[in-house]
Amino acid sequence: MKDLSNYRKSYEKSELLETTIPEDPIQLFHRWFYEADEHEGVDEANAMTVATIGLDGFPKSRVVLLKKFNEEGFIFYTNYNSEKGKAILANPNICLSFFWPVMERQVIIKGVAEKTSSYVSDAYFESRPDGSKLGAIVSNQSEVISSREYLDTKLKELENQFKGKEIKRPNYWGGFLVKPIEVEFWQGRPNRLHDRIRYHLEEDYLWKIERLSP
Repeated sequence: MKDLSNYRKSYEKSELLETTIPEDPIQLFHRWFYEADEHEGVDEANAMTVATIGLDGFPKSRVVLLKKFNEEGFIFYTNYNSEKGKAILANPNICLSFFWPVMERQVIIKGVAEKTSSYVSDAYFESRPDGSKLGAIVSNQSEVISSREYLDTKLKELENQFKGKEIKRPNYWGGFLVKPIEVEFWQGRPNRLHDRIRYHLEEDYLWKIERLSP
């Protein structure tokens, strides 16, 4: 067994203070996201962990890509019949998290997911390359398959079938909009006394801001 107890790192790159943050967490997320996106040490600023409670009662996390965010919430796309999709449809209370280690920052979002409109899902699907469109049709996501060759063969068959034709979005594939109810921003600080600022949505749709002990 490898002992990791001596792993140490000092977090000293920034700070997070109540005097310099906006009243709305989406505005702060916007600032942090684009700082991460412009940082040469961050490959995919929109990579996020989506945590759900599965139909088997166990939590499960996986990394997916954020495709849009605004004042309403955060949007990503998936197969609704996948393990992830079924879990969300059964229990829409989910958690998103972003970790940008080079910036010593983390964002954790609790929210309630709902399907995006057909219009939104159609528009995004249409923007994808044909290969990605066919990939969404080929893959019965999360289902057991016999081999990699099965996927490759099925893809070639669909490439021939749709050659020169419009590839429409299957109705089992689309977006989820996650409406946040709580957003926590974590900024690494020296001596493990990290800054943690939490925004919690109140009944009057205003955000309550609190500092948490690290």
